[in-house]
Amino acid sequence: MQLNLTKPLAFIDLETTGINVTNDRIVEICILRVNTDHTEKILTRRVNPTIPIPEEVVKIHGITNEDVKNEPTFAQLGHELAEFLNGCDLAGYNSINFDIPLLMEEFLRAGIPFELKGRKLVDIQNIFHKMEPRNLRAALRFYCHKELENAHSAEADTIATFEILKAQIERYKDTEYTDRHGRTSKPVQNDIKALSDFSYNNRNVDLVGFIIYNDKKQMVFNFGKHKGKVVEEVFEREPSYFDWIMKSEFPLTTKKVVEAIRLKGFNKGSATINLFSE
Repeated sequence: MQLNLTKPLAFIDLETTGINVTNDRIVEICILRVNTDHTEKILTRRVNPTIPIPEEVVKIHGITNEDVKNEPTFAQLGHELAEFLNGCDLAGYNSINFDIPLLMEEFLRAGIPFELKGRKLVDIQNIFHKMEPRNLRAALRFYCHKELENAHSAEADTIATFEILKAQIERYKDTEYTDRHGRTSKPVQNDIKALSDFSYNNRNVDLVGFIIYNDKKQMVFNFGKHKGKVVEEVFEREPSYFDWIMKSEFPLTTKKVVEAIRLKGFNKGSATINLFSE
């Protein structure tokens, strides 16, 4: 199938130093330009971000500081990119929330004129999520081929959830899953411990994930100005931050974890804590 285009459509994907649109930088950009005559041209460039690429990010995209140290900066590449995107509508996966805003930050930071005005933005992830909703009704239809009657009735929702779990076990019992470390397993088994291990985000220290374990098994903040920093180290340097958390509108379960970290004397980064399971 060919797209009906009134102007070129450019698909954009970025590899970056992180996911903070304001502070992070591009380390690689790929643009696939589809012209109105359906010819295609692709442009891929590595970029020196001028700031370090964190080790945990390198593990995700594989681009090291050494790989980009001799590459041009965005300020040096930006005019070429702007010209390649000239007259194009823009598309990508999660591009409206991430790729396009970060790209615009780079253009603005470099002082290179690039306007979104007049361009259409197409986000494939948003189409996917809207057309394939991930709610209970959609899950029952997908796994059990049934329609959910009396939705938002506690009894109907509970029974539907039970039926979906049984269908998931049947469907995925021999299905391999590869985690973010590249480890492969068949985690969906008719075993409650296995299902718990797979379905619970085991990086979370508290239930909702305001505090998580990093790759070194250290307990770090997952929000705010200290995101990514070791909790105990922050409390040592800035005791008022503990007080602010305890007085703010955080979940009580989160405050319970924070109190345990602060008051029970866990060694920095070397101990783990889980207040919600054995």
